[in-house]
Amino acid sequence: MKTVKPLLRSLFIPTMLFLGACGCCEEVVVPPPPPPPPVVVLPGLGDVFYDFDRSELRADAVGQLRTNANWMAANTANVIVEGHCDERGTSEYNLALGERRANSARDYVINLGIAPARLKAVSYGEEKPFADGHTEEAWAENRRAHFVAE
Repeated sequence: MKTVKPLLRSLFIPTMLFLGACGCCEEVVVPPPPPPPPVVVLPGLGDVFYDFDRSELRADAVGQLRTNANWMAANTANVIVEGHCDERGTSEYNLALGERRANSARDYVINLGIAPARLKAVSYGEEKPFADGHTEEAWAENRRAHFVAE
């Protein structure tokens, strides 16, 4: 046993150097991330924007929702209303706020005469921001209800 320990010690260092040298010659190539899936935006439909921490419709939102309802009355496409928030607040709170925003826009369009079966409300909270950045301008663009094809 006494002769085995010095032998193992004498082999350990060269073995580690050899193994370390084997891995350093090749460069690791990381493939680029896949492009994001295309977002289908129906022409004639626009986004509705909200104030901070609110789900009530603003005056400018009412006009856009009337335009969206007129477009839907003239076309047969089903629409998903996506509720979005800015990055402030917890994920759980933003998902609930996004749901309230999507439902407020959906309910208004239904009250204008569009069949409820043609509209579906979904909340993404803060998960799919439209504008990058940590400024009030970026946050204002992310507080929205977005209309997309189903």
